[in-house]
Amino acid sequence: MYAKVLVPMALDHGVSPHTLGIARALLTQGGEIVALHVYEAPQGSVSAYLDEETVKAGYERAKAEMAAKLQDHPEVTPAMVKGHSARAIIDYAHANGIDCIVIGSHKPGLSDFFLGSTAARVVRHAGCAVHVHRSPG
Repeated sequence: MYAKVLVPMALDHGVSPHTLGIARALLTQGGEIVALHVYEAPQGSVSAYLDEETVKAGYERAKAEMAAKLQDHPEVTPAMVKGHSARAIIDYAHANGIDCIVIGSHKPGLSDFFLGSTAARVVRHAGCAVHVHRSPG
């Protein structure tokens, strides 16, 4: 059982009932579940066309969307960080005393045959237990 479980979530997918259920099953009594969204700021040439206010507004919209997706899960603590998905998940887990990461994985491409690329990187580099829920299909 784990005292602090991290469930990464992408806003286009929301909180998976599967990963959240796994997190609840692994959580020790009195423990905490944290849902983490990693906001990836626009990169490369796209960022040259966006002013600071537009980027800030996008971040604020993401925070509001995350709060809306978690409104039916008051036992889950929301968290949002900026960065690259896999690295930010690993860094957040390390900095916040996470005991276990429960991450979903979609059907991967050839370079990450067994897991999706983010899940594969988290499994390889996290300093805590990682449970992967593989989506069917």
